[in-house]
Amino acid sequence: MNELPQQLANGLILGAMYGLIAIGYTMVYGIVQLINFAHGEIFMVGGFGALTVWLVLPSGFGLAAAVPLMIVGGVLVSVAVATAAERFAYRPLRTAPRLAPLITAIGLSIVLQQAVWMWYPDAKKDRPFPQFEGGPVDILGASVQRGDLFVLIAAPLCMLALGFFVTKTRAGRGMQATAQDPDTAKLMGINTDRIIVMAFAIGAAFAAIAAVAYGLKNGQVGFRMGFLMGLKAFTAAVLGGIGNIYGAMLGGVVLGVTESLAIGYIGEIPGMDLFGGGAWKDVWAFTLLILVLLIRPQGLLGERVADRA
Repeated sequence: MNELPQQLANGLILGAMYGLIAIGYTMVYGIVQLINFAHGEIFMVGGFGALTVWLVLPSGFGLAAAVPLMIVGGVLVSVAVATAAERFAYRPLRTAPRLAPLITAIGLSIVLQQAVWMWYPDAKKDRPFPQFEGGPVDILGASVQRGDLFVLIAAPLCMLALGFFVTKTRAGRGMQATAQDPDTAKLMGINTDRIIVMAFAIGAAFAAIAAVAYGLKNGQVGFRMGFLMGLKAFTAAVLGGIGNIYGAMLGGVVLGVTESLAIGYIGEIPGMDLFGGGAWKDVWAFTLLILVLLIRPQGLLGERVADRA
């Protein structure tokens, strides 16, 4: 029990990153019914965009001052790639059978991964990412690294900002209307193409913020990092209820805490010593997903039309 606060903190940090990425999946699906499997690579290029900003800053520039600039750089790269993908890869297939954009998304994921591998300097191996100096901070009995504080602050702020945008702004209400009935939304004068681009852009911006958090936590970024993080984020979106923006964050937190507790405690159960440790965390995460979907196929919060965005 002495380890419980630490395991919960670890899970919350990991889950917040999953949730930020998962919002991109659930927003796009809520509006155009598309599973954007290239979203993991949108997250990845955001990390390299943030790293590029750090590399071009003059030596001696403090990391605390550089992080906002790195966020802006990562967001710009992710949003540019995501909106270009929507315009040139997904929009022409909007009326095609659903299998066509799904295969396109998988192909785009591979293209982005290989493009970074080929053309970004020294990207064939993981690139070092700056980290905050100083020891960990004690929070309610848990030791939290300074870099991890970023995602603990950024995730709730992003959710609050998104909730306000969706419910209180004209564009947010347009997103809800488009998600509910795009044809009727067009008849009411809503530019659904612009709304769809906005959904891609917001999801990409959140993914870039998660990429900065990933780099600060792990001290490196790599061209492969988008695959597993994207897969986990998609799992979080399904777990929380695909199409529900609050369910995406909840699913991410539940998934992260499950992984952390599995690492810390499964191996301590008599007869389960072979199934503990980090090597099995992915197995227990997907086991949880299967159990939830067997009991509640729509996910933890379900798919509420009014919250789709």
